[in-house]
Amino acid sequence: MALSPSEQTPQAARYSTVAIVLHWLLALLILAMFGVGLYMTDLPFSPQRLKLYNWHKWAGVTILALTLLRLGWRLTHRPPALPVAVTQTMPGWQTRAYHATHHLMYLLFFAVPLMGWAYSSAAGFPIVWFGQIPLPDLLPVNKELAELIKPLHKLLALALMSLAALHIAAALKHHLIDRDGLLLRMLPKFA
Repeated sequence: MALSPSEQTPQAARYSTVAIVLHWLLALLILAMFGVGLYMTDLPFSPQRLKLYNWHKWAGVTILALTLLRLGWRLTHRPPALPVAVTQTMPGWQTRAYHATHHLMYLLFFAVPLMGWAYSSAAGFPIVWFGQIPLPDLLPVNKELAELIKPLHKLLALALMSLAALHIAAALKHHLIDRDGLLLRMLPKFA
């Protein structure tokens, strides 16, 4: 008989409030930017398209900054161990997939915005964060290089979304099918 989530998830097994806030904030920003990215590329040239491109770049830089903050937090605050119910029942391949997915997502949290920044630089479109803070170009203007980078940015974003979908599916499987309390560790406490 499976234990109820409350029996398997002691207070100490939860992520810290900072980790939870950063997780959900980044999740919302990344999903929103993926949607905006898909939408804006099909728009005809217009002030609306230019505005969305600027917002997309600002959000990308914000995601990069929050990812640095999240990684710093993660390196200085050890995440809680997996619940015993999970470690005893999860096959080894799932444990390896869990770790590989997290590592690849962290890599892509950096790679996607950096590739977008590199594209903007090579295309000759400077980034002025929130319209106030000019950021240095990562590359000199080079239109041919920009055309090589642009599809790479999109490909990396698609890879990130695929991993995010896998991450969400696994979390829901643990919550709805396994009922092992894994998802509860990352949910905000409302009581």
